[in-house]
Amino acid sequence: MNNKKYLATILPHKEPMILIDDIVDYSMEEKWLKAVVTINENSLFFDKSQNGIDSAIGIEYMAQTIGCYAYFRKNLSEPKIGFLLGTRLYNNAIKTFELSKTYYILVKEVFVAEIYSFECFIYNEENDEVASATINVYQDKNDNVEEIPNG
Repeated sequence: MNNKKYLATILPHKEPMILIDDIVDYSMEEKWLKAVVTINENSLFFDKSQNGIDSAIGIEYMAQTIGCYAYFRKNLSEPKIGFLLGTRLYNNAIKTFELSKTYYILVKEVFVAEIYSFECFIYNEENDEVASATINVYQDKNDNVEEIPNG
């Protein structure tokens, strides 16, 4: 379930910044994508004192899942840098993404103009919602963004 090499062709990230493990499913007709991450001791941001990863990292899990969605929305074109403009109402029911637990990240496109807006959710293995947010992102259509070093 760890497909980082494939994700490196989809996301404009390099290891170790690819935080999600794989894409589970998606529908361009229904405008959603689901990804997955399993927490282990080698995960970036793993904190031994919490025996997991702080739940604030959920926003980045959501952002990377949106990045995967953008790749498919753009018909498998080369990944481009996008910008997370902001998030509203990041609600988290947990303090920590726990060691050895698997979490599913679901993003749904809800608004498109110059700025894209997504409803985002993270579910645990029991399908309980553990985090949610509305995230706004921007991607320059004219590629007027220089590559970020080591990004």
